[in-house]
Amino acid sequence: MKEKSFATILMLVIFSLGFWACSNEPVIDIAAVTSKPKDFVGSNTCKTCHLEHFDSWKMTLHSRMLQDAKANEESIIVSIDETAIRADLVKLGDTLKVPADKIYVPKKEEILYTIGSQWKQRYLVDKEGMLYIAPVQYNADTHRWVNYHENDWDKRPWLLKCGGCHATGANLEKNTFREPGVGCEACHGKGSWHAALPKTAVFEKRNTIVNPAKLTMGVAAQICGSCHNRGQSTMKKGGGWPVGFEPGKALASYYQSTSFEAGDKKHVYSNEFAKGHHQQYIDWQQSIHADEGVTCTSCHYVHQLGMPPTRSQTDFAGSKQCLSCHEIVNNNLAHSIHSFANCVGCHMPKIAKSAESGDIRSHVFVTLLPEETITDPAVPNSCQACHKHKNQDIQELQKNWEMLTKIPKPVGQVIEPIKYKKGN
Repeated sequence: MKEKSFATILMLVIFSLGFWACSNEPVIDIAAVTSKPKDFVGSNTCKTCHLEHFDSWKMTLHSRMLQDAKANEESIIVSIDETAIRADLVKLGDTLKVPADKIYVPKKEEILYTIGSQWKQRYLVDKEGMLYIAPVQYNADTHRWVNYHENDWDKRPWLLKCGGCHATGANLEKNTFREPGVGCEACHGKGSWHAALPKTAVFEKRNTIVNPAKLTMGVAAQICGSCHNRGQSTMKKGGGWPVGFEPGKALASYYQSTSFEAGDKKHVYSNEFAKGHHQQYIDWQQSIHADEGVTCTSCHYVHQLGMPPTRSQTDFAGSKQCLSCHEIVNNNLAHSIHSFANCVGCHMPKIAKSAESGDIRSHVFVTLLPEETITDPAVPNSCQACHKHKNQDIQELQKNWEMLTKIPKPVGQVIEPIKYKKGN
């Protein structure tokens, strides 16, 4: 009996404390808060209530997309040695549009922000009150310096061309941004209402912020697609990012993606596969994954405690990520024409470029057969990623593939290649 009395008293005390805490929360006029224009408040404000999510985000590449080099000198990952930089530029020879000794090389003290660090790093400098990307780039894996728009770098304002995807809360009219890097509000929308409302206003608080997990598949994917994309703003002339876009809105109203059909031969192959970086959304739209509801976050995570297990922020490395869903294929030895399974090697060939040619995987998720290269020699294929160094004839590669797919296997059925949706 005494135990029951004690439990009852304890519950009353807890209830009273909770009531006291709620009753002592400052009274906030919800209508007054929501009558003001929404604004960005920064990820540190989100940290107050969402510490675990904040900590996990800090471990991702998103948080390090753009770093303040003055506040954190360690963000510059390589020594800014002009002699070494020019020595690398000289090796590029006739590919340069400006002689190597005439290309502007920033001094360390001139660098205000760094862009990237995983594949490559670029540097923001000030010129007459505007930020520009300096015309030299450091490629991290190969440890070499290369050129970047060396002939017109100071005609390409960073905020207009790239700023909205490197920083959060970019404002072209004011020539400012809210915080460096891809912060919470880049995916969840402006947070001023959400942060200002009391915890007791549960429904209003939820309705003033975007939760991508609650959006439909296509709309949620467009948040990723707003930056993992290449094209032009439809709202601002010369804008390289979707100016005015907010999470939850229709991306097509703010952005026109590039394509080979539209004349972009520099960034897209003739089969509409991506040649360049930040074009994964364009690839994905052509894929069966897009039709079946497999989106960016099906494979890549945004919030996960601890160090990211892989470079691309996936739960598993390489083919293990694919086999975590494709269980039937995992047990089907007949699916592969080799004695080993290499899903990403065949279905996600490295044919795009971030820093060096072929350091980014295709996201159309189909095997590019040798016949693609036979049709257009400029288009690479999956097989040659391994077989090219053997100087094997391209026609023979195609014949070998056709022969191997017809040989009866001990388990499963003959392979049927997945076709992508050309022209989409």
